[in-house]
Amino acid sequence: MLIERYAEEDVFARVPQVAAQTDPVLRQLDRLLDDDRLFSQVKADLARRHPQTLGCGRHSTPVEVIVRLLIVKHLYQWSFQETEDRVNDSLVLRWFSRVYFEHVPDDTTLIRWAHFIRPDTMHALNDRVVELAAQAKVIKGGKLRLDGTCVQTTIHHPTDSGLRVDSARVLSRFVARAKPLVEGTLAKTAEVCRSRVRRVRQVAQKLHQLVRRAEAGEQQQEWQADQLRTLYQQLITTTEQMVRQAKQVRTHLIHQAEKQAERLLAEVQPLLPLVERVIIQARTRVLEGKQVAASDKVLSLFEPHTRLIPRHKGAAPVEFGRQVVLDEVEGGIVTRFQILESPHEHGQGLQALDHHHRLFDHPPRMLTGDHGVHSANTEIQALTAGVEVVAIPAVGKVSPLRQAVERTRRWKRAYRWRTGIEGRIASLRRDYGLRKCAYHGQEGMEQWLGLGVIASNLRHIAQAQVTKAAKKQAASRRA
Repeated sequence: MLIERYAEEDVFARVPQVAAQTDPVLRQLDRLLDDDRLFSQVKADLARRHPQTLGCGRHSTPVEVIVRLLIVKHLYQWSFQETEDRVNDSLVLRWFSRVYFEHVPDDTTLIRWAHFIRPDTMHALNDRVVELAAQAKVIKGGKLRLDGTCVQTTIHHPTDSGLRVDSARVLSRFVARAKPLVEGTLAKTAEVCRSRVRRVRQVAQKLHQLVRRAEAGEQQQEWQADQLRTLYQQLITTTEQMVRQAKQVRTHLIHQAEKQAERLLAEVQPLLPLVERVIIQARTRVLEGKQVAASDKVLSLFEPHTRLIPRHKGAAPVEFGRQVVLDEVEGGIVTRFQILESPHEHGQGLQALDHHHRLFDHPPRMLTGDHGVHSANTEIQALTAGVEVVAIPAVGKVSPLRQAVERTRRWKRAYRWRTGIEGRIASLRRDYGLRKCAYHGQEGMEQWLGLGVIASNLRHIAQAQVTKAAKKQAASRRA
């Protein structure tokens, strides 16, 4: 039969059906994200961008679109640019992100908005996701296990010479940008704003060549050690000259009211103390031959919150990042994440128990962790709080009574269940980017961890609902 045209149809009316057929998990995720409490918490943070953001100006990117795009980004481990491109080309993702036929936000727009989401909001959002999991009867909060992992920061391998080069490069860039602003007020502007990057790189190259050269014999080794100290002294001297130049420029910028001067001051103010610590650190370690405590070391100028984390494993003796502790309940739902100041999880069992009680209004029946979680009062306080089984191995010399407790079938069964969190950590590192943080600063790491954990939790809830629906459908067919 000859027809003139197809009947008019709303393009997005059938997209949920298509999404349910191609990716049923994505359909369930869409239902989970239809929660006003999730967006209201983010909206309060985004409203801090400008004083009149809520009531004045042109329409911004909707809060719902921002949250859903960030979830999509971490769900598939895309970059901001790739997220923009993929959503722009996919009708299903346009529907899921609530963009429809509107312009997909630029990647830089999404970066700026994401910057305003506070770490506390990330923890609150994850708590809300855990509540949704409990409402969907995916979890009951009867079991709790915790463990730690290292999330690396995006830095190059820290060396004393590398930190000197970074210091000279960043300070030279600062004085070069400030030169037009201080030319009229600063004497000998050309000398004060002189870049010393080339000199520092030349000395660093000589240093690396000397280190790679293998010398045999005591005289050659002594000569090499003297040359190393001479080259390091040159690096330190040049870096100190750059610090003096930067302080002179900073003194003249303070009295200027231009916005560019304010931006430059905001960049250099936290940087100068770090560079001075780097100089002291190099002089102590290399020239004086003394050790510097790991907690006092500066490992990066750009990620100053980076810590040295000993792994005690064969693949890599240490990692550079932050130690993170994760709490997990049955069903694969991570209820809490926390960045630790020290590279161990001592005493985290009690914090995990308090947080669990706030979420579920009751203690877990089982609390388990490895040796790193052990502390003197953890087991006693947990049992007092109502936990039936506490499976945390004792540290040090174990009494016969304690050995008998750890050999019981109940204790062993609980401790075997603890090993499942190793797989959860591996999944988070592999599938949700917790191996290395791509955001800057400690707040950026909180955002990175929060979005990764939230994306993982939402996927597990959606998968559980899809599986439950499939079982019901199969049961109805058999009946």
